[in-house]
Amino acid sequence: MSNPIIRVVDLWKYYPEADAQGFAALRGANMELQRGEIVALSGKSGSGKTTLLNLLAGLDRPSRGAIEIEGQNLENLGESGRTLLRRIRLGFVFQFFNLIPTLTAFENVYLSLELAGQEKPAAARDALARVGLAGKEARYPHELSGGEQQRVALARAFVKEPALILADEPTGNLDTITGNEVLHLLTSHCRTAGMSMLMVTHTSNACDYADRVLRMADGVITED
Repeated sequence: MSNPIIRVVDLWKYYPEADAQGFAALRGANMELQRGEIVALSGKSGSGKTTLLNLLAGLDRPSRGAIEIEGQNLENLGESGRTLLRRIRLGFVFQFFNLIPTLTAFENVYLSLELAGQEKPAAARDALARVGLAGKEARYPHELSGGEQQRVALARAFVKEPALILADEPTGNLDTITGNEVLHLLTSHCRTAGMSMLMVTHTSNACDYADRVLRMADGVITED
């Protein structure tokens, strides 16, 4: 257990507000996520969950504290190193799918491979088939249901075989039945492929699919 895929140590994030102190979205957060582990991070809106995900993805930088992904300190990687990490080692699933509307399902998935330097069209088609979308490769996002769009997003996250998936409310925009289908696909694929996942959620239902549940309140993480 000595080499976690994520290690967060005493993480603080301040946002400047009208008052001199500013607002602390994270207040000394600590966590570890082991390789191959699926962890749900639960908490109310405004508790700091999305702030943490943005910091883990290297999209934002902490006010103080350290983040290590696969043993690498994000601060030491620099901007280009963090971009490379996102493209090659991290997969992302969002609440609102974040598909490019002018690209087909196939092109949305293939773009993820291109950015990672892997030009493998067959892998993109295979990823779509694995999420039940064989035959729908040429459809645009507006021609797909919400559940199908999220399946494209799953295929896009999986296709480059990342070490870690960061999922932000992956079922937040779906009905319960469709959400459960997506959660089953997401977690079973992670387990089969040995990928780690940190899933931000506010539903207890999503927590049922995780190996472990962490709670976030007022910028601090506790074990459930």
